[in-house]
Amino acid sequence: MLLPLLALGTIAAFVLAYRFYGRFVAARFGLDDARPTPACTVNDGVDYTPTPRPLLLAQHFAAIAAAGPIVGPITAGLWFGWGPALAWILLGCIFIGACHDFSSLVASVRHGARSVTEVVREQMGPRAFACFLAFIWLSLIYVIIAFTDLTAMQFIQRGPDPNGELAEMGAGVASSSILYLLLAAGLGIAMTKGGLSLRGATILGVPLLLLVIWGGQLIPTTFGPETVLFGQRLSVVTAAAPGAGGFRAASLWGALILLYCGIASVLPMWALLQPRGYLGGYFLYITLGAGFLGMLCFPNEVHLDPYKGWTGPAGQPLFPILFVTIACGACSGFHGLVCSGTTSKQIARESHTPTVGYGGMLLEGFVAVMALATVMIFVPDASPGAKPVAPPVIYAAGIGTFLNEVTCGVVSKAWGTAFGMMAFGTFVFDTLDVATRLGRYILEELFGWKTAAGRFGATVLTLALPLAYVLGAPAIVTLGGRTMPAWQAVWTVFGSSNQLLAGLTLLGVTVWLIRARRPAWVTGIPMFFMIGMTGWALGYQAWQWGSTLGEKGWVLTVDALNGGVAVVLLVLAAILAVEALRSVRNAAASVPAA
Repeated sequence: MLLPLLALGTIAAFVLAYRFYGRFVAARFGLDDARPTPACTVNDGVDYTPTPRPLLLAQHFAAIAAAGPIVGPITAGLWFGWGPALAWILLGCIFIGACHDFSSLVASVRHGARSVTEVVREQMGPRAFACFLAFIWLSLIYVIIAFTDLTAMQFIQRGPDPNGELAEMGAGVASSSILYLLLAAGLGIAMTKGGLSLRGATILGVPLLLLVIWGGQLIPTTFGPETVLFGQRLSVVTAAAPGAGGFRAASLWGALILLYCGIASVLPMWALLQPRGYLGGYFLYITLGAGFLGMLCFPNEVHLDPYKGWTGPAGQPLFPILFVTIACGACSGFHGLVCSGTTSKQIARESHTPTVGYGGMLLEGFVAVMALATVMIFVPDASPGAKPVAPPVIYAAGIGTFLNEVTCGVVSKAWGTAFGMMAFGTFVFDTLDVATRLGRYILEELFGWKTAAGRFGATVLTLALPLAYVLGAPAIVTLGGRTMPAWQAVWTVFGSSNQLLAGLTLLGVTVWLIRARRPAWVTGIPMFFMIGMTGWALGYQAWQWGSTLGEKGWVLTVDALNGGVAVVLLVLAAILAVEALRSVRNAAASVPAA
């Protein structure tokens, strides 16, 4: 009965948190519907559009819910047990993550719906603005690296039963993903150029979406010793060594995914991103419903230990690594970019911000708990030489089990698992092209590139380091001599940068509240926790890099690269902290109240 209690307990905790603590935090900001929002004062019908609260909540939730709240909880559960992971998801989401999202949304609305970087520029000065942009760009780079490699590995993964009906699941999902993107592009053209209504796109697109999931398994696509495209054999490639074909295939898939990111980041929004996001929303809602009902109905026992020890399999300490392994499910700096980038331009009334900002993060917290539930019921293969199963496969197998339970066997575990894997892929694609586009925007703003050549150059620079990682993935070796996929090698750096970005966003909001003479502790306490914990994690990774210098000298290893990036991020964060102190010290006493 553990999973039913977990589902109901999580819902109860989040409802109470929204009702009491969310309302308490909102009161500290003095929300006032008499103050017109930028969506109402500008209302250009393009970016600034007053949007009904339920519709905006759904849109915002779809934008922030990606692969992070899936991979992080599963990884942390495997490393430390489900108990510490669950505690951080619940406490972090309620007291830190939701507060971060809500406060960054309100701060943006109060600053003309400008991005959080512009809030930092106004409150802390141009030097802090430049450092913050550089920090965000590096954070986005690691988002792209981790999620690109996860998707590439997903496309070559065999199913949880390698010799059964799910054997070629990854290759089938690869075909489904390609067809899904083509379907989204076709709908975008039909709606923009052909006059297809949103209702018509829904009636046409959703059945085709389900057909794509089913049909992809019939026409798998693989690269390696035998290349197959949509079920058709094209050529035979000689493998360099036993097992090398899989690694080479993952690198090739990674390069193709990055090519997609580059193209998607420069296409008009209507051509791909908007219709793809709309279709992806159906994956999200069906998955949430299946996960919740599946947790209520699941009769079997839990196989994951509640506590597995203070250190992970590679010696990672629970403190601070737990808090950067589970990033998006408890707190995410990326959400601040979404809140201040698009959502703030659509807030019709200030009283809508708690529902969208605070409530939206609570919904993502449930996504993280649901992902944790999938690894709790996962039965690992204990046979000698068995390879570890990647988080996307664990998640997909869990969703397949839940769908099978909810429908009393009508939906087979095979189709349900393919659906879960495809859902994971759509969440990743949503994050990847948005992160690439934001990275391009940042470089264009930093260097003043306004031409098409500048747009192309900014895109190439944003994708250069991710490409190096995915192409070098077979050779990634850690200090201990362990070979690992690129996503796993950079996950703690990704989580640390993302969490520290949240801490720095809270720093900017706290400076604004102090200067506006409003209670700042509601953001100040979470800010100190996030900066302290993620600074500790980055320092730990920098120390690992330093330890390699004594053993190997100045050799370029993944530890050296991660450690070097950790040092750069810490320096940028330190500069921002100094600028924040200077801004508060020099603030004029006549600053009006917020």
